Amino acid sequence: MIPELFRDIPRELIDRFEQTVPAAIAFPPAVNGHRLTASQYGESLRGLRDLDQEPVGLYVHIPFCPVRCLYCACHTTVTHDAEKIDQYLDDLAREMDLVADGLGRGRALSHLHLGGGTPNYLSDSQLIRLIDLVESHFRLDAATVTSIECNPKRASAGQLELLRALGFKHLSLGIQELDPAVQRAIGRIHSSDLIRDVCATARAAGFEGITLDLVYGLPNQSEAGFRHTLEQVVAIAPDRVRCYSYSHRPAARPHQYAIDPGSLPTPAEKLALLYQAVRTFTDSGYRWIGVDCFARDGDTLAEAQLTRRLCHTGIGYTSTPIKHLVACGVSSLGEVDGAFVQNETGIGAWRQALAEGRFPISWGHKMSESDRRRHDALRHLMCHLELPASLARGLEEDYERLGRYAELGLMEVGPDRLRVTPRGRYFLRSLCTQHAVSVAWSSNQWGVPRIA
Repeated sequence: MIPELFRDIPRELIDRFEQTVPAAIAFPPAVNGHRLTASQYGESLRGLRDLDQEPVGLYVHIPFCPVRCLYCACHTTVTHDAEKIDQYLDDLAREMDLVADGLGRGRALSHLHLGGGTPNYLSDSQLIRLIDLVESHFRLDAATVTSIECNPKRASAGQLELLRALGFKHLSLGIQELDPAVQRAIGRIHSSDLIRDVCATARAAGFEGITLDLVYGLPNQSEAGFRHTLEQVVAIAPDRVRCYSYSHRPAARPHQYAIDPGSLPTPAEKLALLYQAVRTFTDSGYRWIGVDCFARDGDTLAEAQLTRRLCHTGIGYTSTPIKHLVACGVSSLGEVDGAFVQNETGIGAWRQALAEGRFPISWGHKMSESDRRRHDALRHLMCHLELPASLARGLEEDYERLGRYAELGLMEVGPDRLRVTPRGRYFLRSLCTQHAVSVAWSSNQWGVPRIA
């Protein structure tokens, strides 16, 4: 049943907002204009060499998994061959050499994030080697925010102690759902007792922050079942929860053909699931961050939102800015000095580029001045739920179109800014895409102030 909050929103608009939108809102699509070559990316890195006191963020993608989960939207490779992972680490060393040649070896890291795939699929020796690689090219210190994504079924007590000893402070566990019927449909089965034990063990090992990842819109997901999952997650008491929307695109991800589309919730039902998550977590002492993150009162993200220091980057919301994000590994996304890049998504093409001594990027985009304004405006909207007219100069058409959503109660028009309303937050990710703000409207009949 659709919540009362959304009853007067046309169903076709709910359906349109439900259409797939970019998971990494901070990055533009792979477009042809202002394309960036591998050599130009190297120039962007070298351009930061003189700013050696300015730290950078580092994202490392580990694409390997022991099995393929049917809901997965990541670039992953299923393997049981440890030598393939060792070879991948060899190639990561080559890529980090290229990066360090540009930035300068020993560049300070503000953030280090390991994503995947399944980063904790690596053996103890491989994890140690990976961190040795990072430390031989970059500088980590006590201020570096270090995080790793883990599959809870592979997070043993010994591995968690090792990860903490290697310097990881934040742990992200992908649980997705705790309803057995949903777990069977997506091929990812684990019990709430396991999640509770892993979280307790991680806290005992000294992890400073634990995040649990959920997904709504999965096959066989119901309001009753999801409610039970949410109640169990609240009882586990993680520091943060991220609640993502499932994107069903079997043409691009053939393994998703194994999911019966008839078992998926409708767009209206998905909206009801998100509403349920928001109500549950905010009633349980969590602050709603952006559209898909919840943080306990006192968490650094919650404090950053209150003090307007919240940032949105390619690795999600952060309490401290990441001006430059260097990305290493297959399919990884990076942002350096106004240049966006994505690495090759296939291991073969990525490895071939490194063997030839060049950056393995599949596409790059150098932001124009207009791009920068739009980029800054969208990030401000994602973090602070408002768009001041002063940030929208040169984006007058987009500003006006966004303001027209006031008719549906999604935006509030003020004399010098637009604000996202409580129900507009549920559509925030869509409002921040080019698709959403480019809807044709007949006239400026809702009184959106013109930008002088």
